[in-house]
Amino acid sequence: MRSVEEMDPISVALAPPQNESPEVRQTRILMERAAKAASDEIDAQLNRERQQAKRLPKAVKILLLGQSESGKSTTLKNFQLMCEPKAFTSERASWRAIIQLNVIRSVRIILDALMAVSATRDFAPTPRSSYSSYASRDSLRPDSELLALRIRLLSVLELEDVLKRRLATPEPECELPPSSVAQISTISTMFRRRTNKEVAVNSSVEWKSAFMRDGVGRQSLDTENGVDWEREDDPGPMLHARCEDMQKLWGHSTVRAILERQGIRLQESPGFFLDELEVVTSLRYAPTDDHILRARLKTLGVSEHRMHLTDPNGAITRELRFFDVGGQRSMRAKWVPYFDDMDAIIFLAPISAFDQTLAEDPSVNRLADSAEIWRSITSNKILEKTNMIIFLNKVDILEVKLASGIRFADHFPNYGRRPNDYDSVSRYIRKHFQAILKQSSPSPRMFYCHLTNVIDTKSTAFVLAGIQDMLMRFHLKESQLIL
Repeated sequence: MRSVEEMDPISVALAPPQNESPEVRQTRILMERAAKAASDEIDAQLNRERQQAKRLPKAVKILLLGQSESGKSTTLKNFQLMCEPKAFTSERASWRAIIQLNVIRSVRIILDALMAVSATRDFAPTPRSSYSSYASRDSLRPDSELLALRIRLLSVLELEDVLKRRLATPEPECELPPSSVAQISTISTMFRRRTNKEVAVNSSVEWKSAFMRDGVGRQSLDTENGVDWEREDDPGPMLHARCEDMQKLWGHSTVRAILERQGIRLQESPGFFLDELEVVTSLRYAPTDDHILRARLKTLGVSEHRMHLTDPNGAITRELRFFDVGGQRSMRAKWVPYFDDMDAIIFLAPISAFDQTLAEDPSVNRLADSAEIWRSITSNKILEKTNMIIFLNKVDILEVKLASGIRFADHFPNYGRRPNDYDSVSRYIRKHFQAILKQSSPSPRMFYCHLTNVIDTKSTAFVLAGIQDMLMRFHLKESQLIL
């Protein structure tokens, strides 16, 4: 009968080989000692890090919530610009490619809208190009100039696939495991099949390395060195060559009319750069801070971002840990596990979307949806002691809409006959969200509300500085360092 050791698979695996020679045995023993020493060193390093973490102040955990395209990613960039400016600057070369993708996507949306109009009618192109010369809806149709522009801009659309492939398959510094290679292959196939969909990356993928020159890391702050200008598939030269065509397309009166008829508002969308084509398509273009804040890259899943916050006197440093979760309806069920152990929630409500509906459900008004999300999180008992901060965001777009004559009361009848101006509407919305907090909160809490335009770095800096001070005070009070 076999002993317990003989039946134990671990003991069998660790047992020395049979008929082992003295030389092989000596080599094996030396290798085992080296492996154990390495393991012990790793354990000691982990223990030192744990001891050091105990001595450091507790990290401040902040959860960013809001529906899709509410401004969460832009808020994160603003915090990074304030807390980690060197890291922000080092990523300029990567954001150049994303801005190029944004431009190409805008062109694709326009050309798709033109084709949708063409597909509904059987007509020959006309030489007329002025929308004012069309008196009826039926006469809205692409003319010969637009059709010629479309043909010339097809080469620009092909660049989208080039950038998507690079985004899906970043060039690694080391060989990837088979599972990762299979995953990348799947993503690449998805991109090829869904070229008309918005580009999205998984939050766990380090995509920025795909657009950095080999050998240049985050420590480099020079965009000139970060971009491989000589790369054969760099979209820059082609976009520069087609800049005039893209400007003509965007400036064409018929295009503007068709987009308006179809309810497409590119100017209100994140990643809009068509008014700055000459700048963003210039040769050796380097994004500004403003451009990076406005760039749009959709992320899937939950991402964590760590930054360090130092008080004005430089005496106390706190680690800020931001958690950004997807805002699509299908993602909201995944928010709850992150409610526990959060110091603060920053909720973003894009109030300019009062006349828009959800992409996932056209029957739901976007501003009404934001109000319901706010109600659900403020009423959650898990978050009873969590500090709530709300950004009523995109006030710049709200002001433009109201000034253009779009009536808030047409979408929210309870607004009644109040003035249709920015001050009155924003005050009404602010009071509405404040009332929700008062009615829904399990216990009384302060209403920390800011009217924001998070792509405006100057105005947002004041808001974030106030939040920085507030978070510091919250944390110090919790640590009983202040009363």
